[in-house]
Amino acid sequence: MRHLIAGNWKMNESPRQARALARQILDLLPEQPGADVLLLPPYPALGPVHSVLAEDGRVALGAQNCHWEDAGAFTGEVSAPMLSDWCQYILVGHSERRHLFGETDEQVRAKLEAVLRSGMRAVLALGETREERDAGKTEEVLTRQCCSGMMGLGRDRILRCTVAYEPVWAIGSGAAAEPSDIADAAAILRSVIEEAASGAASEVRILYGGSVTARTAPVLLGAEGVSGALVGGASLNAAEFCGIVAAAPAHA
Repeated sequence: MRHLIAGNWKMNESPRQARALARQILDLLPEQPGADVLLLPPYPALGPVHSVLAEDGRVALGAQNCHWEDAGAFTGEVSAPMLSDWCQYILVGHSERRHLFGETDEQVRAKLEAVLRSGMRAVLALGETREERDAGKTEEVLTRQCCSGMMGLGRDRILRCTVAYEPVWAIGSGAAAEPSDIADAAAILRSVIEEAASGAASEVRILYGGSVTARTAPVLLGAEGVSGALVGGASLNAAEFCGIVAAAPAHA
């Protein structure tokens, strides 16, 4: 299974800046990257970045969020069908959506279903807070979040999902999780995926996210059960992001 390196630009980069950054990334990537690459710009930059990536074909495009309904009176929201002409992926359940905007497991599940209904691939983000970790609830939290997202989807839809484990306490902190902790989390998640769709666990990529840099990537991407990274701040620097891509183990 090829690794996936996804860059989540969050609320950064104007359309002009995003276009330039996408071009810089393409310039620095090898002709045949050893991993799949995904960029997740903010909504206003999707069109400009799509125009750059479409000329090349080495990098997929995704959105950072969507609404759970396909259309309707939801002022300020964006639906999955609106994004499907440009995007191959949509990220749902990022910790900032859960903790800053109060998204529940049920809302994240509804968004995930909307992504899959629209024909795209979903990246389901989940992870425990520092308080939950310190209370010994990591397995409980990951199991609950993954079950809420995966159970009842069926094998075909689960195979269009990627799971991103992002311990909330590691995001933007400069302190990544230990490889052993990441491996333990990946094992928990694969157990849930296997229960949700027997035989699918080995075919679903599990990414790690949280203070991933080009320097730490070789160790983090080598954690057992991990098949990629969801990169935040480091993805805003083309050389740093491409360094993470280069660190991914090559798989056929």
